[in-house]
Amino acid sequence: MDMNDSRVIKAKRPIVFAALLSPEVLKDCVPGAQEVTGTPEDGFTATVVQKVGPVKATFKGAVTVSDMVQDEALTLTGDGKGGAAGFAKGQARVTLADHPDGTELTYEVEAKVGGKLAQLGGRIIDGFARKMADQFFTRFQEVLEGPSDPEAEDAEPEAVRKGWLSRLRGN
Repeated sequence: MDMNDSRVIKAKRPIVFAALLSPEVLKDCVPGAQEVTGTPEDGFTATVVQKVGPVKATFKGAVTVSDMVQDEALTLTGDGKGGAAGFAKGQARVTLADHPDGTELTYEVEAKVGGKLAQLGGRIIDGFARKMADQFFTRFQEVLEGPSDPEAEDAEPEAVRKGWLSRLRGN
């Protein structure tokens, strides 16, 4: 299955690019992520718990970063094994461009699943994959911009509380 979309993030390109390479941010943004460790140079390892239809599994996998052009683009390639539930493999090409309101982030995702997950049927899997991608990039945008809920504006994004974003901005 293939998916693509774009969104404008109210942050400068270097900050958005650095956030894409931060294991702390990835853990905050990947739905069901229990753990994300590693570096862009060596790759990341992750543990993610997900329920797709009637199948619930803990996936352990790896993500590598390639085709990096500083502050402009990168490719994230991952694969995870969920035991009897099956496996998931995917690749996301992310490009960043200047936008009057910040940075336009565009992504193209290719994903494949096998095992029990593949037996659920294409509509369920496609819908789940689209939902996961949308949740990731929505959360990514929220982490960088802060909450969009006016009542929650006093609360700092989790990443700011952790201090990584403050270090990037030079605060």
